[in-house]
Amino acid sequence: MGKRRIRLLSAKDIQEAVSMKEAIEAIKEAFILVSEKKILVPPRTHLDLKVHQGTSLIMPSYLPGPEKIGVKIINLYEKNPGLGLPYSFALMLVFDASNGAPLAILEASVLTALRTGAASGLATDLLARKEARVAAIFGAGFQGRRQLEAIKAVRPLVRVYVYDQDKKKSQEFAEEMSQRLNVEIVVSSSAEEATSQAEIICTATTSSTPVFPDEAIKPGVHINAIGSYKPHVREIPSATVARARIFVDQKEAALEEAGDLIIPLKEGVITEESIIAEIGDVASGRKAGRLREEEITFFKTVGLAAQDIVLAAKIIKAAEDLSLGQFFDPLP
Repeated sequence: MGKRRIRLLSAKDIQEAVSMKEAIEAIKEAFILVSEKKILVPPRTHLDLKVHQGTSLIMPSYLPGPEKIGVKIINLYEKNPGLGLPYSFALMLVFDASNGAPLAILEASVLTALRTGAASGLATDLLARKEARVAAIFGAGFQGRRQLEAIKAVRPLVRVYVYDQDKKKSQEFAEEMSQRLNVEIVVSSSAEEATSQAEIICTATTSSTPVFPDEAIKPGVHINAIGSYKPHVREIPSATVARARIFVDQKEAALEEAGDLIIPLKEGVITEESIIAEIGDVASGRKAGRLREEEITFFKTVGLAAQDIVLAAKIIKAAEDLSLGQFFDPLP
């Protein structure tokens, strides 16, 4: 047997390996596996590094079939943007589950943004009104860009409103993404302006409190909330959640981590039964999505290791086919 080499995949390699539409298909597969309980995804470990204003998440997974083990470590530091550093740093290790041998190391900040964007793309495709053409993006960072890219992949948007507390970031977002996606992007002066115009809303912020007022949203809007992942943190008002048709990536994880749901639950404005379904059940056809044109649909995702391993397996296969990445020998 020849030497085993570990493939190193950079952010650029990952972006070349799969398109957003391909990522959405991979995430659809991942969510169906989760809902059918055909993938092993233990609860992730949180390391709360309060002394450094950071959180480290360790996310293991096992994907049968392709026989892959994955472990992603993502470090999230609230202070970093003010220091000129990225909000997150992440790597993912992938192993051959049949013998434990290491296969690849992936730059996982791009992987995370891609799979999170793809989750919103899938939810938007399944839940938003078919004629929706106007979107609002809250958060003009790297994740906000992937959110818009994913929505544009499933709906022919004609106008997008972007809102961020940092006006310069909003302007840079508008200039870059309008050219990349050939869509009109308006820098909103207020959260109310962005919300009141939108038929699809994505929140991709680090805010710990609601980013828009409930009274500003239109009937029939679809909302993707991806920013919060702690029980005390939320982006969506309780009043909005209370009158929405609610979908999640995984019910157990959402009830453990999603402040967007945990806070309204504690307030008594929703119950656990208010969660209609996991998005994988909608994707497989086992549960219905939107029932009426005028209802509000709400997809809350905290992010699952299943998304990482299914997408990573697709990326590794594409990298093999396209000869992407570099290699090193793990043993002498």
